[in-house]
Amino acid sequence: MRAQPFIWIPRGEPFRQDGSDGSDSFPPILEHLIRQRGLPEGMDLDDYLHPKLRNLADPFLIPDMRPAVERLLTAVDQRQNVCIFGDYDVDGVSSITLMRRILMAYGMEPRHFIPRRGPEGYGLSAAALERCMDEGSKPDLLVTVDCGTVSVKEAAMLRTEGIDLLIVDHHEPLPDARPDCCALVNPKCGSDFTYLCAAGVVFKLGHALLKTRPAPLDLKKLIDLVAVATISDIVPMVGENRLMVRHGLRYLPNTLNPGLRALQDVTGMNGSATSMDVGFRIGPRLNAAGRMDVPEDALATLTTDCRRLARDLAMKLDDYNRERQNYESLIRSEAVEMLARDFEPARDPVIVLGSRDWHHGVVGIVASRLMRQYHKPTFIIAIDDDGIGKGSGRSIEGVSLVEAIRACEAELIAGGGHAMAAGLSVHEDKIDIFRERFAEYVLATTTEEQRRPKLLYDAEISFDQLSLDFLSSYELLQPFGNCNPQPVFISRGINLSRPPLRMKNHHLRFMLRQGYHEQDAVFFGGGEHPLPDPPWDVAFTIDRNTFRGRTSLQLVVQDVRAAQNPMS
Repeated sequence: MRAQPFIWIPRGEPFRQDGSDGSDSFPPILEHLIRQRGLPEGMDLDDYLHPKLRNLADPFLIPDMRPAVERLLTAVDQRQNVCIFGDYDVDGVSSITLMRRILMAYGMEPRHFIPRRGPEGYGLSAAALERCMDEGSKPDLLVTVDCGTVSVKEAAMLRTEGIDLLIVDHHEPLPDARPDCCALVNPKCGSDFTYLCAAGVVFKLGHALLKTRPAPLDLKKLIDLVAVATISDIVPMVGENRLMVRHGLRYLPNTLNPGLRALQDVTGMNGSATSMDVGFRIGPRLNAAGRMDVPEDALATLTTDCRRLARDLAMKLDDYNRERQNYESLIRSEAVEMLARDFEPARDPVIVLGSRDWHHGVVGIVASRLMRQYHKPTFIIAIDDDGIGKGSGRSIEGVSLVEAIRACEAELIAGGGHAMAAGLSVHEDKIDIFRERFAEYVLATTTEEQRRPKLLYDAEISFDQLSLDFLSSYELLQPFGNCNPQPVFISRGINLSRPPLRMKNHHLRFMLRQGYHEQDAVFFGGGEHPLPDPPWDVAFTIDRNTFRGRTSLQLVVQDVRAAQNPMS
């Protein structure tokens, strides 16, 4: 069973290579792509194409930044006990690492704590706080990173224990409540920096501390951690995110962090770093430890100063990632079998599946894959022995999972997150009614047209236009990500020079031909369903591929359809 085919839609006006779209000094395709996306208001073109760290905004524009700085400096001056409490994903462990490095520059030795996904759940749960207090001396100040914004009850409990709470987060605040804390540093509480991930907010806090009281710390040398977190957390690649990721990727191959260097070695990175490298090599391995309920190993990888230990830990994360892949494959196969029995794509607007046999740490990845395959808002739920389901959701454009959870809160124990990715807890016997309410919400807030899968392409080009010079021009738009998608191109009338080569995980490798021009191409997951007979129209992105010292341009196929009339 396959979801509806993509509707191919141009992102804007057609690209015409006729000399009118640019000048000799400015590539026409680059001007076309920028015009489609639109320059941020008030930004100079050169600053957009060549962003500079000196253009970072004043960190004190973020709410509660000043009281946060004052409270941390009080802890420094009074030599107080500080504990950094963070999440178990890439953003969380990167944020803990970054906050720890910043505070150590001020002579502090903060301890850190990270909850376990399965037994303790996300954020400041009672179970996690209990273990945190048992494992070390009672802190004078608890600093949360990547969590805490909605922890009203837990903040009150900490207050009764005489523990100050400083929250550094980026999740959505509650509409009518605020935790009792000395500072809530969250851009979403009132600033223009709502796109930042938690590590980005920690970086801004470090900037604010250094502006207030200098310390022996070169903050820009930690920006690779921000880049890894920003890419992995799939936050919008706009504004200062784009700036910090651009510079962070530049620093990453020569990073001073032994763990990041070891992860690059273990994953076979070749001395350069792109958003794809982070998103598909580094990020999944750091996340795998949290998914297997050993997040301490991911944190240890980023915090160790020992290169040998970093290498051993990176190899352990690689093992966890393989274990995660095995769980994922099993759960996905079982989920597809369940859908084959009860799911009708033309009828059902959502996917909600649960099982007692599924691993709670992998359901988010499976939800993401099923969402892409069927183009439906999806929740995959792992149910424990007590009948409590913990689910992860992924959504399509136009359906906010946070709003959906609020609309269905009567059927849930808890839930929250972001518009496109969220988590929830639900009793096993409420899963069916939650599915019904979730479907009702989606049908009531979207149209059938909005729910249809769409492939937006940026330009139609021919193979004779593709070159390394072409690639260099469009790479100035990097880093790509959420809200700054990698440009998608289409070419028509494409044939095969030889039969497709099938690789593992249903991936296909092609040698594509248009006229006298050939291009190497890969189609990830392309072997899962039958392809039409050539000739094809092909939608693709382009990447720089370096192998044995030779650099070439490679197409990454996004979709294939039978060749159509150019005017269709």
